[in-house]
Amino acid sequence: MVVTVAIVGRPNVGKSTLFNRLVGRRAAIVDSEPGVTRDRREGVARLGPLRFRVWDTAGFETAAPTSLRGRMRAQTERAAAEADVALLLIDARAGVTPLDEQFAGLLRKRTTPLILVANKCEGGAAEAGRLDAFSLGLGAAVPISAEHGEGLELLYEALEVYAGDDDAASAGGADPVIDLAVIGRPNVGKSTLVNRLVGEDRALTAPEPGTTRDAIAVEWTVEGQRYRLTDTAGLRRKSRVDEDLERLSASDSRRALALAEVTLLVIDAQQGLEKQDLALARLCTEEGRAPVVVANKWDLVEDPARARRRIADRLRRSLPQVKGIRVVTLSALHGAGVAALPPAINAVHALWNRRIDTAPLNQWLGEAEARHPPPLVRGRRIRLKYVTQAKARPPTFALFVSRPGGLPDSYVRFLENDLRKRFALPGVPIRIVLRKGRNPYAGG
Repeated sequence: MVVTVAIVGRPNVGKSTLFNRLVGRRAAIVDSEPGVTRDRREGVARLGPLRFRVWDTAGFETAAPTSLRGRMRAQTERAAAEADVALLLIDARAGVTPLDEQFAGLLRKRTTPLILVANKCEGGAAEAGRLDAFSLGLGAAVPISAEHGEGLELLYEALEVYAGDDDAASAGGADPVIDLAVIGRPNVGKSTLVNRLVGEDRALTAPEPGTTRDAIAVEWTVEGQRYRLTDTAGLRRKSRVDEDLERLSASDSRRALALAEVTLLVIDAQQGLEKQDLALARLCTEEGRAPVVVANKWDLVEDPARARRRIADRLRRSLPQVKGIRVVTLSALHGAGVAALPPAINAVHALWNRRIDTAPLNQWLGEAEARHPPPLVRGRRIRLKYVTQAKARPPTFALFVSRPGGLPDSYVRFLENDLRKRFALPGVPIRIVLRKGRNPYAGG
């Protein structure tokens, strides 16, 4: 069994810093502003020989249940209840606060084992706060400094009794997983879609734009196929981003996009494809990801046939370099049309991984050159020697020509479109890399 550890506590005590320290990379956004983390972020942690799943949670606050901070608190309480062990973090330099006491009292009533951890214990100023932690009735606090990596051996000793025998491979999952990044403008329903797919309120949703800040990864399985869904913060034009925190969220979203295999570009079906949606689609293709357009809020569209035509026409005119992008229409709120999403993901993922033998590729190249010869450059025609597939993910082809620098971009686009049509590669980016063949007489 893989042990799950939830890091909980009031805002700004260093939960995300400890999470990043345990997973070994900067996975969670860290900022001096309280309440940066809103959703539950999951990672595979390593602490000496221990391997376990760890959750970073939103800070515990007192708020109305229907408010945004109230729903953040409910997410934190749910994480603490579902975990195998919870780490209650306090700020040793600030000492025990009334909010710490309230949260500790709430957690003592749960059956989840609880370990008290005093963070920011570097230096002598934290000693009084660490001793004050005895008042919480949870025993001695484990003194650590998540920022400087101090005291982790003591945390290891506290967690060792709960750890299982699983290694990192079992914690992360050994079966093939398709990595998905859910991207889009703010407030188009990305988190609602993630919650609908996984069947629980895993991502925080609210009518206010910008609710999601971290890129949150969750597992999703359909008919034996495992997916890793990463819900990202809404991306706006850089000219409209004027806060450092939003810049960090946007950077986190772009990092998730770069690590994904298939991207789900969520748009508001009532508004259609706007300029920023197309910019995100181009970003997907430039990164070499396989895009699927998800037209959300389809139940609110008054003329579905007209809306489909508008989306198809906009894709055809604005993204000619990736013809045949799949469009799935659905309602994430009500679940209508969601069943069509996994087949579309699987189909585009298979094309993204496709490999083509060299023989049919060169047969196609000869026919394409006969139908449309390369243009003359300084009175000499460029010779297309042969082509081979260099790699997949996305399909990338090496084309050996006599003069790579002289072949116009327009002719390369013709070859891309013709290759896509010949070998049925709709909706995935294709790359053709020009290479100069070796001269057998050079140096002779």
